[in-house]
Amino acid sequence: MMRCTLQYEPIDVDALLAQCTNPSDGAVVCFIGRPRNIDNGREVLYLEYEAHQSMAMKELNTIMRKASEQFTINDCIVVHRLGRVDIGQASVVIIVTAMHRKGAFNASQFIIDELKKSVPIWKKEYFNDGSQWKSG
Repeated sequence: MMRCTLQYEPIDVDALLAQCTNPSDGAVVCFIGRPRNIDNGREVLYLEYEAHQSMAMKELNTIMRKASEQFTINDCIVVHRLGRVDIGQASVVIIVTAMHRKGAFNASQFIIDELKKSVPIWKKEYFNDGSQWKSG
């Protein structure tokens, strides 16, 4: 089962993990990306994410399909926040399940790397003295 979501609400990681119930899964890998409070020596107050939602969903589904073709996995969930995300909150959660850890770890790494490269989601950092859009 592969599913992805873009949402403005905080991500409930426990609820997502509770959906991973395949008894043949010996590995559940959960990657949580979250804003940090420092970037290039400047204090970051919060982030804001925007996306071209239909294109982003299409690309996320393509990435998950490629991951399932390249790695031996059973399940994949990708949730990305939009709007304001405070420091320490999850901005992206990727959960991959598999019979064995190697496939789950490799698929998770592949998904986050491809997401950062090709999914039209943009991030803006806010500081005490202004803001800036981040590239890449």
